[in-house]
Amino acid sequence: MSDEQRDALLRQHADSYRSYVTATVLHGQAAADALGQHPTDLYALHALDLAGPLTTGALAERIGLSQSATTRLVDRLVRAGRARRTTDPEDRRRVLVEPLPLPPEEDEAAFGPARRRMAEVFGAFSEDELRVLFRYFAAAAPALRDATAETKGLPAPGAGDGPATATGPRRR
Repeated sequence: MSDEQRDALLRQHADSYRSYVTATVLHGQAAADALGQHPTDLYALHALDLAGPLTTGALAERIGLSQSATTRLVDRLVRAGRARRTTDPEDRRRVLVEPLPLPPEEDEAAFGPARRRMAEVFGAFSEDELRVLFRYFAAAAPALRDATAETKGLPAPGAGDGPATATGPRRR
């Protein structure tokens, strides 16, 4: 494929990417609403799920909020029973924030429909196509985090780091 053909293909399908991103954002809002939370709180829980327990400062960096805003966010999560503060076993002076599991009925209400519908979508792809999709997800996540930082005029978070999903526990 020539560069010209590739550019035409990318232009032709740019709207489907924008539609996908919009649907992802709207689903994040709907899932947060189902849990009685703000979307930013839900995104913070996802960050904790992917990374494991973090200090408030590290969580702030991952979700792009100031440390004071993240402290208020963590206060909300703790009050709502979605997270807890624990002492860092490696440095007892530090406090870590860790997510708490969602009750199964809340998890189902917020994420069940997307899990089922995405399973249908993924079921229509071959094993090789799935590998390409998941390679895309692994490469796109850090690229979008870096683009977010750039848009905010900040240095790229963890430039050169691998995908956030490469380590840490998973709840959803």
